Amino acid sequence: MTSSRDRWLALNQQYLMAALAEIHQVLEQRLGQSSTGSSLELSTIASEMQDPPAIEALCTSFGLTSFERQLLLLCAGVELDASIASTCAALQGDPRHPYVTFSLALSCLPDSHWSALYPARPLRQWHFIEVASSGSLTRNPLQISERVLHYLTGGQDLDMRLSSLVERVPIPQSLVPSHQALAERLTASWITTSARERLPVVQLCGDDSGNQWAIAARACASLGLNLHVMPAHVLPSAPQDLETLARLWEREAALSQSALVLDCRSRSDSSNAITQFIEKLNSGLIIANPDRRHLDNRTLVTLDVHSPTTQEQEYVWRDALNAMNADLNGTITALVSQFNFSSPTIRAICTETQLENESEIASALWNNCRLRSRPRLEDLAQRIRPAATWEELVLPDPEKQLLQEMAMHVRQRMTVYETWEFASKGSRGLGISALFAGLSGTGKTMAAEVLAHELHLDLYRIDLSAVVSKYIGETEKNLRRVFDTAEQGGAILLFDEADALFGKRSEVKDSHDRHANIEVSYLLQRMEAYRGLAILTTNLKNALDTAFLRRIRFIVQFPFPDATQRADIWQHIFPTATPTQNLDVHKLARLSASGGNIRNMAVYAAFLAAEEREAVQMKHLLRAARVEFAKFEKSPTEAETQGWIA
Repeated sequence: MTSSRDRWLALNQQYLMAALAEIHQVLEQRLGQSSTGSSLELSTIASEMQDPPAIEALCTSFGLTSFERQLLLLCAGVELDASIASTCAALQGDPRHPYVTFSLALSCLPDSHWSALYPARPLRQWHFIEVASSGSLTRNPLQISERVLHYLTGGQDLDMRLSSLVERVPIPQSLVPSHQALAERLTASWITTSARERLPVVQLCGDDSGNQWAIAARACASLGLNLHVMPAHVLPSAPQDLETLARLWEREAALSQSALVLDCRSRSDSSNAITQFIEKLNSGLIIANPDRRHLDNRTLVTLDVHSPTTQEQEYVWRDALNAMNADLNGTITALVSQFNFSSPTIRAICTETQLENESEIASALWNNCRLRSRPRLEDLAQRIRPAATWEELVLPDPEKQLLQEMAMHVRQRMTVYETWEFASKGSRGLGISALFAGLSGTGKTMAAEVLAHELHLDLYRIDLSAVVSKYIGETEKNLRRVFDTAEQGGAILLFDEADALFGKRSEVKDSHDRHANIEVSYLLQRMEAYRGLAILTTNLKNALDTAFLRRIRFIVQFPFPDATQRADIWQHIFPTATPTQNLDVHKLARLSASGGNIRNMAVYAAFLAAEEREAVQMKHLLRAARVEFAKFEKSPTEAETQGWIA
């Protein structure tokens, strides 16, 4: 059965050939030749078409005159009909000139007018035809744009100059209610615009481009528009190139009934190219921004796009997983509690999760969520692969219990915040923040690893000394990028070297002192609102302002290990695959060293033993201890190492 599209293509081809035959007949008459002309009237063919022929739709959209229409058809005919090219060469008296010129068109086509040559007229303004750059304007060859030629024949491919810059945005199956409401507001802002007015630019502000694109695509679909997205970083800086790009896209928007999303998250706000492009473009334009942008010369409609609510995400998960018929009791609640994804991302994750063993679907979904949120964050922080377990973490019982309760807070936050409605009392203080204080090597990073391993979450270390900037405003910008990116996956964030930012609240003497306090307040504010667990580490707890400490939920002190704890560390420091011989953990525990130092000595001793093809022995550890202590310009005392070797 022939589809309506196939029927339109066939009739459009007939119409185009008949229109070209009319043009050819005019040329032949100019040569004094007789012509049979078209066997079908254009009006007869058009009457059978549900939608207008491509050439007529183009003329209507861009306001081409009769002469401009015929000139465009003549340029198309040279490409599509060899006999038209031959006739053009004959009219110009040279077989080497089988092409169209303005001079030829002006002399042969009816209703000709010189203004068709103006750069501001449609043929040249919209790049329907290109004029050779050298020689006489009227005698240079004219060539129809490849995109326009394909359009006249019914083709839908993008201009090659645009195809590498934009991509099609698929229409989502459905939107959650809060996003559907935004799509309807976007639609209304364009519907209510007068035909004589420029469409307002719609600005979608939010952290997740997937949500923004889905809302824009649904709104455009309801208006009968296709949607493409262009990243702002591809915009050229040169004004002439930017003008050309704007005209090419405007032409494409009219030819394919499309709107454009300009994704501005990939370009610095200091760039003028974005503003210039927005002001030049006269077709439907949507801006995807992390922050609000202000425009002086365009009407701007701003809509804030938030992630789907917890209930909406839960519905999408259940709807997307409905076909699996697996036992997912409690899994969806856990996923919604930990991860904050857009509807398209949730559906993509469910599609990716295809396992033969249904019992593994829950863990596969969890792992796919972690994988989905990794790429964006790994550009900003170092991911630590958590391997440490509770058995390896040597701490006094009170501190260990506090860490276990921290993990409990992460697991149960959905129940407390959503089911028991603590979140309805306000968003402040809902984040789970912690401060790990203690000397270097006392287990602060290992404790974070243990928590990540226990909770099956990714752990990212952010060096605060690298985040803090001397330039006002840059520190907050760096911190915002980290938190906004991590928000999606709820990873554990470990901010190392908090002393680089925290300290006693200084007396405000100048703008730099004032801004330093603002930076600290901003970090704590983001930690309090962060969905996941955020941990600060410091070697100098006493240097921190108590006003800041009150805003942190957990404070865990990591003491220097005593002899009993050091013996426990030595007991677990070597992997089971490492051969050891006659190691006395109690003698080793006499050595005053932190857990980090002990690990360094164990690794060094293992290399010594491997080189000698022996098991790790006390003699190797004695050599390792001397090397480790030499780092601090010390040596192990005789009392500490007495009896290590005979």
